[in-house]
Amino acid sequence: MGKLTLKFGDRILQEVAIGTKPITIGRSLDSDIQIDNQAVSHHHARICTEEDKLTVEDLGSANGVVLNGRRVSKENLDSGDLILIGKHSIVVDRERDVAIFGKVRKVTTPQLQETFVVGFKKNSGGVAVANAVAEAMPAVRTRVPSLVVVRGKADQNEYLISVKLLVIGKSPMATIRMRGWFAPQVAAQINKRQDGYYLTATAKRAPKLNGVPVNRTTRLSDGDKIELRGLVLEFVDRD
Repeated sequence: MGKLTLKFGDRILQEVAIGTKPITIGRSLDSDIQIDNQAVSHHHARICTEEDKLTVEDLGSANGVVLNGRRVSKENLDSGDLILIGKHSIVVDRERDVAIFGKVRKVTTPQLQETFVVGFKKNSGGVAVANAVAEAMPAVRTRVPSLVVVRGKADQNEYLISVKLLVIGKSPMATIRMRGWFAPQVAAQINKRQDGYYLTATAKRAPKLNGVPVNRTTRLSDGDKIELRGLVLEFVDRD
């Protein structure tokens, strides 16, 4: 069963399981996701499951519903989608495989120094996280793709891709946090599938792959360079 995670900045405020019943969002006390903020209407929006599709619908709110950087009235949802309600955000996780955390925790191992592992939730001790990484690693290093920052500003210089869905953008929920006044909340997503990793555009301005704008989901190959508003990432997937 999936879940919705309500956040304000880096703080997780509430988690709600996705079921068959509609999930209401608003300032009203009877809302399933209650947001106490004047920018939020009493009955602002709802999220429903309809024929195996998950949808978000604006209920005539004053300030609207923003999905992945654009205002919507009713739209289908998928894992990794980011809904903005006022100054609060809701992360959609349909299969519980989306990395949801505040800040990326650095994990230092002999093979992965100065590399940030994406996909571990915050816990009470960094040692426990490091031990979990060490136990998960076999004696012979398993190939793990990564994104290396070639140009531009991001939180770190390199990110290992250890989750099924990786979000790039300015949003606090993004796995790779972009910087800059004009950076979109969600610029793009990278999904892991059985046959490889795929880039999907989620902002109005399409990302460039090897210098060419891409508006459709495209499979990534080793050495591909992804450009998003001045941030250039190289996809590294070598044996």
